[in-house]
Amino acid sequence: MEGLVRFAVWIFDRDITQGGELMALTEAPLIPTVRQLRRRWKPQKERLSKKKKGQATLTRFHRACSWIDRVEKEAESTDHDVHLVSLWIAFNALYGQWSAYKLEPKSERKSYRDFCDRLRKLDRQKYIDSFMQDHKRLVVKICEDPFISSYYWRNPGLDPKRKSRGDVNRIRRMYTEESWAKILDELLERVYLMRCQLVHGAATYGSKLNRTSLKRCVVMMSQLLPVMLLVLIEEGADEDWGDLCYPPVE
Repeated sequence: MEGLVRFAVWIFDRDITQGGELMALTEAPLIPTVRQLRRRWKPQKERLSKKKKGQATLTRFHRACSWIDRVEKEAESTDHDVHLVSLWIAFNALYGQWSAYKLEPKSERKSYRDFCDRLRKLDRQKYIDSFMQDHKRLVVKICEDPFISSYYWRNPGLDPKRKSRGDVNRIRRMYTEESWAKILDELLERVYLMRCQLVHGAATYGSKLNRTSLKRCVVMMSQLLPVMLLVLIEEGADEDWGDLCYPPVE
């Protein structure tokens, strides 16, 4: 992974903060920036530009990078609500599928699950699985959070701490079994619920109630998406990723 950078992401987390000090939830090794991704993508871009079949993939990559770049340029900002929405838009640009039958985008969950399953199968270097291992602490923190669990919201009267213990045991069992596909699916399901709370008006902008959950999701997606794009560059450039939603029209 030549040319990539190493950096640490620091976020405020009351659960693991002592005396108001900032502590690292994750030190992410070798996560590429958008600039580095575009540089690595350039040979593929030039090659695919000559093929009609590759135009949709070019558009997906371009759209995704544009939204990630927006977040990178506002790294010092605390506008995490906007950051998470922007990062999910970037993800949506990659997985979104158009239904020729219904003439509308296909189901969100099925589309992103199919995309992730396919991307993992193409990932010969196991970048995504390694990412899950390197970021175990943050993954567990997100997956144990009852407030971004669909199961919890079916019965909000449940004891959050009791529900959290069950989630921790389940996600740790997945790690013991190295069930990377299940871990990724569980993780994205939680981030998706956080995204839905924002997009569907189920959260107040700048709310104090969801800051920790939101920050964790932002940190996760800001690092996971570049890894996915790296796999796309190295293994998926010539794949047919399906019909593009709302393609550019001249």
